[in-house]
Amino acid sequence: MNLFADIRTLVLAQLDAMVADSQLPGGLAYDNVTVEPPRDAAHGDMATNAAMVLAKPAGLKPRDIAEALAARLVADDRIDTAEVAGPGFLNLRLAPVVWQGVIGAVLASGERFGRSDMGAGQRINVEYVSANPTGPLHVGHTRGAVFGDALASLLDFAGYAVTREYYINDGGAQVDVLARSVYLRYLEALGQTVAFEEGTYPGDYLIPVGEALAKDKGDAWVDQPEEVWLEELRLYATEAMMDLIRADLAALGVKMDEFFSERSLYGTGRIEAAIDALRDKGLIYRGVLEPPKGKTPEDWEPREQTLFKSTEHGDDVDRPIMKSDGAWTYFAPDIAYHYDKISRDFDALIDVFGADHGGYVKRMKAAVSALSDGKVPLDIKLTQLVRLFKNGEPFKMSKRAGNFVTLRDVVNEVGPDVTRFVMLTRKNDAPLDFDFDKVLEQSRENPVFYVQYAHARVMSVMRKAAEAGIAADDTTLAAADLAQAAHEAELAVAKKLAEWPRLVEIAARTHEPHRVAFYLYELAGDFHALWNRGNDLPELRFLQEDNPTASQAKMALARAVSVVISAGLGILGVTPAREMR
Repeated sequence: MNLFADIRTLVLAQLDAMVADSQLPGGLAYDNVTVEPPRDAAHGDMATNAAMVLAKPAGLKPRDIAEALAARLVADDRIDTAEVAGPGFLNLRLAPVVWQGVIGAVLASGERFGRSDMGAGQRINVEYVSANPTGPLHVGHTRGAVFGDALASLLDFAGYAVTREYYINDGGAQVDVLARSVYLRYLEALGQTVAFEEGTYPGDYLIPVGEALAKDKGDAWVDQPEEVWLEELRLYATEAMMDLIRADLAALGVKMDEFFSERSLYGTGRIEAAIDALRDKGLIYRGVLEPPKGKTPEDWEPREQTLFKSTEHGDDVDRPIMKSDGAWTYFAPDIAYHYDKISRDFDALIDVFGADHGGYVKRMKAAVSALSDGKVPLDIKLTQLVRLFKNGEPFKMSKRAGNFVTLRDVVNEVGPDVTRFVMLTRKNDAPLDFDFDKVLEQSRENPVFYVQYAHARVMSVMRKAAEAGIAADDTTLAAADLAQAAHEAELAVAKKLAEWPRLVEIAARTHEPHRVAFYLYELAGDFHALWNRGNDLPELRFLQEDNPTASQAKMALARAVSVVISAGLGILGVTPAREMR
């Protein structure tokens, strides 16, 4: 049930009737006609811009269209009033029975309420985290992991077939550095004194890896040159780090469907195949680039390189894909990886990158556009930095990691549910302050607590109903006399529930899971306001003494709130609270 979509269907049907009655000319496009909540709730329950967007193509005044449309809409039992405002906006008020019907619809559908078939089963690949396998995940990865995972869940809820994927960056020089760092821990485990030079990884997390290697190899690699142990140790260390990363993700409640190794692209012809696909389209050439911005010709040594003509697909400059020594640039395997995703027949791709990858957006989009002939869209979402605070001070670095705060540091401090919710309280491309003290406060200013408290309050009502012997299963509540939930405060909550299906589709379409967190906070606010009014108005209390029929109607509303909160928290990867402690 999407009430806003239902009323839009009504509006379009009446516009067609106006065409049939020659009040409007035929052939008008309705694509931009919307029905949505008004900016000011005092103006009504819904507003439509139909008259405004159709006036010019129809050659009529907006108010004339709006007045004719209003006269038709009020004939429908669902519409109480239709008022023309300003130059031609049309504000609608719906009958209370419509909002009461939303309560029954929520209970009848359960947590499927709000699910959409908008995605129509389209296959979407969401790649996120994709951290270098050189150590534990840090707090920046945490935000990307939460955002990507919530986005994947949101798209699934909206009817898409989603694959969650991690790209293992195990093909570059950083893995050699990891292997050398593990080798030092290996020597240390055998009793030698070692020094970590600049550029190595000194974190304590490599100590158990070195110890395990010493147990496995003994002293076989002591005093041996790199060519003896480097290649094998690369694989050993990478797998050890991926085990660590998988455990970090599991602590946050993140489980990937696919792990794709960059190393699998080298020596297999897969990079060459991707570049050849671009060459076949006339997009690979030998050339010399202009000096980068800020460089003068005197500071720039022009050299001929193998370039991808990315400017033909929206990029600012063409991009090198092969160095002058014949080695691939970092961009080349990324092209091959996305070519692989395209070959797996995904209908759309989403990459979640850290803020430091902003310069990579246009070139990657250009590559996917070129490789797919513009048929597979790529959306790249950048997650901005997280600033950590505790006791009013910046949170100190982790000794275990060596030089950064880890995902485990955050989860161990506040738990996965709080971590996930707080990471979604800002839009992904806005910086986020994570204050360990504030996120554990029990106040309205803490959105995690505020939403969880609303759900816990409903669970408390359900327990008290059971103690009082009042039937409160969903089937019974859905069949209750919902006309007894008619107070303006009760209808305000029902109206907010009605927004949920629309919100899901908007958030999925814009790839913005933070909208779910914002919505849940607003729904919780409306519910808490109703609860508090019950302190002054006994008729608004959810349990009415000696009146089980009225109690069931009011409990139906409360239960519907818990259903939607539970569904929304499920998208965010947060477990609903049954009680607060």
